[in-house]
Amino acid sequence: MKGKVGERFSEFFEKWACQLDEYLQLLLRASKQRVINTVCDQRELQTLVSKVTQHYKDYFTIKWSLAHEDVLAFFCPIWGSPLENAYSWFTGWKPSTIFKLIDSTRINRVPGSSLAELTQEQLGKIEELRVKIRLEEEKVEREMERQQVAMADRKMFELARLTGRVKDSETMDQFDGLVEVAMKGLMAGLEKVMKAADCVRLRTLKGVLDVLSPLQCVDFLAATSMLQIQLRQWGKRRDSISRKE
Repeated sequence: MKGKVGERFSEFFEKWACQLDEYLQLLLRASKQRVINTVCDQRELQTLVSKVTQHYKDYFTIKWSLAHEDVLAFFCPIWGSPLENAYSWFTGWKPSTIFKLIDSTRINRVPGSSLAELTQEQLGKIEELRVKIRLEEEKVEREMERQQVAMADRKMFELARLTGRVKDSETMDQFDGLVEVAMKGLMAGLEKVMKAADCVRLRTLKGVLDVLSPLQCVDFLAATSMLQIQLRQWGKRRDSISRKE
């Protein structure tokens, strides 16, 4: 059954994804021109990069606002296809996939991409960031493990079991109150994990963009946006085929 938060975020996400596709077209157009001879050209690229990064920040702002109402909606998203959800890491894309995308573009020397022209200094900084982000990912994963242990805590299940046995209405209300407090604690824990994972995602984007030139930033954002959009399109296509079968 769809919850109110799930429905509201689904509406937002559809519009956000459409806007991302529009930005992708602008990024690809700017990349194809590849004439960066003046300060004006540099500023135009930086302005476009700023708009796209703000678009991503807007996504997290809305997400965090709605997650405070119902964080479970983001761990069981109705707006994503099974394919998209299969690649999800704590309610979103895994930060380390960004480095795999950069490696693939560089090693395969994707035609027209300035990411294939990274300097040794840039590669060194990206490698340092990769190591740092991996440690942060592991920290998030450990926190999730801690939350899962809390969810499986024997005392909580015992409390729920005792609640069902109590006959006195006043005592029942007391037990119900304890269960409600325990559940609120668990939801707060999941919200903490989600926000921690999102912060790693944002730090990864910022860290990579800080290393790249304006044109490389354009190509990088184009690659990441295209990957997200194509994954969504593939997922919808597979769902459509499955329904027909």
